[in-house]
Amino acid sequence: VVQAALAALLTRLGAGTDIPLGSPIAGRTDQALDELVGFFVNTLVLRVDTSGDPTFRDLLARVRERSLDAYAHQDVPFERLVEELNPTRSLSHHPLFQVMIAGQNNVAADIDLPGLTVADIPVTTGTSKFDLAVSVTDNATGICGVAEFNTDVFDRSTVDGIVDRLGSLLRGVVADPDRRLGSVDLLGPG
Repeated sequence: VVQAALAALLTRLGAGTDIPLGSPIAGRTDQALDELVGFFVNTLVLRVDTSGDPTFRDLLARVRERSLDAYAHQDVPFERLVEELNPTRSLSHHPLFQVMIAGQNNVAADIDLPGLTVADIPVTTGTSKFDLAVSVTDNATGICGVAEFNTDVFDRSTVDGIVDRLGSLLRGVVADPDRRLGSVDLLGPG
């Protein structure tokens, strides 16, 4: 749902109707990896077709179909995909997408150590690998998210506006999933 909403928002903000979103995938489909410790994450490119001003319900069906196709090929290393497609390379941006979306659905670890107080502390690098990265986490009351951005491309107020509009779009399509994307109000009171 968030992936479809983000693609719809990017279209509404002028990014076109073929929206490629990068997404990390756990990369543990082979049972031989079950007992191994290590980082097996791969990156998928999830292309979203927002053409024709679809309803959100229709866009969600498109996103579901395309995502399932991508997941069926998740074992193809991202580097091999880039090599096969051989896009024009630039040091200023990622070769196949500039927006990353990640869904975090891991249950928070409950660590109980006698005599110690343990807490999660988010760690960031202070840099962004992408123009915009959106990470969404499920929690007891719904979802919460974090946006990370390239300061050569965006400033904080612009990204705050994007996040606000994403919230408006999500509220609009949840209230009426059969509404056309172009009719969802994205402007705030100001």
